[in-house]
Amino acid sequence: MRNALLEPVEYRIERTARGTWKSFMFPNGHTYREYTSRRRAFGMPLVHYTSGICPETGRRRVARGVFAFGRIAVGIFAFGHAAFGVFAFGQAGLGLALGMGQACCGLLALGQLAIGGIFGAGQIATGWVAIGQLAAGHWVLAQLGLGSHVWMPGRADPAAVEFFRDLLAI
Repeated sequence: MRNALLEPVEYRIERTARGTWKSFMFPNGHTYREYTSRRRAFGMPLVHYTSGICPETGRRRVARGVFAFGRIAVGIFAFGHAAFGVFAFGQAGLGLALGMGQACCGLLALGQLAIGGIFGAGQIATGWVAIGQLAAGHWVLAQLGLGSHVWMPGRADPAAVEFFRDLLAI
């Protein structure tokens, strides 16, 4: 049985003024595409996009750039199923400053499962300020909450009520 990964790969390469597109179509019709911008910042491409399985490795290639787009993305602004960056947006988003997605972490976190350092909002949320169905933190607004100042059905800490009314301007 021959190993197709050891065969040379003939990409279709299209160079533009802004960057390079690299494409490959597998015999079964699946495609691999990658875009890398010419401009660079902080030692990485300004924009990097990947889609599909890399024909050279048989794996998904990680998109790495200031703006990274791919199944797995790493960058300052990362968008992908698994995204890691300063600002991360994806099903699993790990952001230093902001994480958004189904399961996310960051100083600010917004998602179904939001683990925030300062602020978390989601179905399950944590943070200094936490808003969610199930939430834990110092200032908590939830259906079921745990924290120092909690506002939830059946329990309304006056300090929490004042804090969240000011925060939400209601």
